[in-house]
Amino acid sequence: MSEAENRPTNFIRQIIDADLENGKHDNVQTRFPPEPNGFLHIGHAKSICLNFGIAQDYKGLCNLRFDDTNPEKEDIDYVNSIQKDVTWLGFDWSGDVRYSSNYFEQLHGYAIELIEKGLAYVDFLSPDEIREYRGTLQKPGKNSPYRDTSPEENLVHFEKMRKGEYKEGECCLRAKVDMASSFMCMRDPVIYRVKFAHHHQTGDKWCIYPMYDFTHCISDAIEGITHSLCTLEFQDNRRIYDWIIENISIECTPRQYEFSRLNLEYTVMSKRKLNALVEENLVNGWDDPRMPTIAGFRRRGYTPASIREFCQRIGVTKMDNTIEMGVLESAIRDDLNESAPRAMAVLDPIKLVIENYDDGKVEELNVKNHPNDESQGSRIVPFSGELYIEAEDFREEANKKYKRLVIGKAVRLRGAYVVTATRCDKDADGNITTVYCTYDPNTLGKNPEDGTKPKGVIHWVSAEQSVDAEIRLYDRLFTVPNPAAEPDFHSVINPDSLVVINTAKVEPYLVNAKPEVAFQFERQGYFCLDNKPSDKLVFNRTVGLRDTWAKISG
Repeated sequence: MSEAENRPTNFIRQIIDADLENGKHDNVQTRFPPEPNGFLHIGHAKSICLNFGIAQDYKGLCNLRFDDTNPEKEDIDYVNSIQKDVTWLGFDWSGDVRYSSNYFEQLHGYAIELIEKGLAYVDFLSPDEIREYRGTLQKPGKNSPYRDTSPEENLVHFEKMRKGEYKEGECCLRAKVDMASSFMCMRDPVIYRVKFAHHHQTGDKWCIYPMYDFTHCISDAIEGITHSLCTLEFQDNRRIYDWIIENISIECTPRQYEFSRLNLEYTVMSKRKLNALVEENLVNGWDDPRMPTIAGFRRRGYTPASIREFCQRIGVTKMDNTIEMGVLESAIRDDLNESAPRAMAVLDPIKLVIENYDDGKVEELNVKNHPNDESQGSRIVPFSGELYIEAEDFREEANKKYKRLVIGKAVRLRGAYVVTATRCDKDADGNITTVYCTYDPNTLGKNPEDGTKPKGVIHWVSAEQSVDAEIRLYDRLFTVPNPAAEPDFHSVINPDSLVVINTAKVEPYLVNAKPEVAFQFERQGYFCLDNKPSDKLVFNRTVGLRDTWAKISG
């Protein structure tokens, strides 16, 4: 089967295949054009995988171009974070990083060309008046009194705008299209406005900045983009995209194609709302592991492969829909189940004392790092007469469905011996503090000689050799599937989206853990060392071993 036949198909790939077959294009050039006004989120990951993936599959090129036309909301830190995210996801852009600001001189020249052709004018209506004149979906707009100003006079005004002789909001440059159009974006859209703002790339050279609809199509044309891919909210804007390209003297005529954006349950994707979460300290920064940002997922322990796989699973269509969180979590579970080494961590410890084990004796047990992958090798786990086990793994009495430690019954300690509980101690409140047991020294790696088989396996760590750790249990940030539909998304923030455990004990092997590298904590879930410097071990939960949320919420 050929490489082309192996590719997952969608309507965009079918368009590209047809364009190449009929000779419309002899190569494929795409671009990823983020605004540097925040961190990228999982929706951007879909666009990244689409644009860069298509370029890879068709042996074409994909540019990384920052849409940096709104300097008041932009920051060089966002520029750097976006480049890091794209690289982390496993993609390389063509040539140098590009910026729309690279083309400010050319954009200014094309604006002058439209003015000279009588297709753009400087409007002195206030922003409120412009909105009023634009009309509504039911009512056509009406012409600005400045619409028929001569090209010569408009050139003078536009030059004054460039020189900073007009105040912000005093005037703007508008394309002269059609105030009666049924498409609001065609009712003489603003293409330049005055802004006295320092720009992270051009400094204070400019005090007029082009609007997105004017900038994007021309930047595509300058770069020779063949297929300009964007989300469905820009579908109507394709008309102004085409109008501008058709009315300026530029050789390349790129085409815009729209696909549905990614909506994910229990998250918000609006940059405004994400920024509010950060600014109001409802989360701990853009890379908080509860945020749907790529940086947040990376800090939480998601892998580039799992996010790419998720984007492939959801596909590319023109149909708006909301993806279940379980689809994303399934992708990371499938990845980590194969790749993550195992380790033992006790989150809610109680002492387990083996009364027939020699005092002071410590064994070094060889335990496999992965039950199904010999290539991951093994590690040494210290075993002694005093261990920690999970409080929930012991009951004084239990029915047959309980497969853990019960007085008078035997379980296996993971990678070690079979033990039988005999009694326990409790504190003044009735909480179990210590469990006493005996062990069978002949059961290391085998069942008891009498042929009985323990019905359960529990994890443990040696009390003396264990290491203290902070465990952060992250969960969905919102309590409802569609928080964006709520009148106030603050009201549905999940109060239990982060639970911090400071009493955890982990095996010493985990002292050498590297940030963002996942482990499966036996019977607990997948965790990774936090990527922020700390004087203690801090592990973030990536995802549980199974989807318990659907059962709980159901």
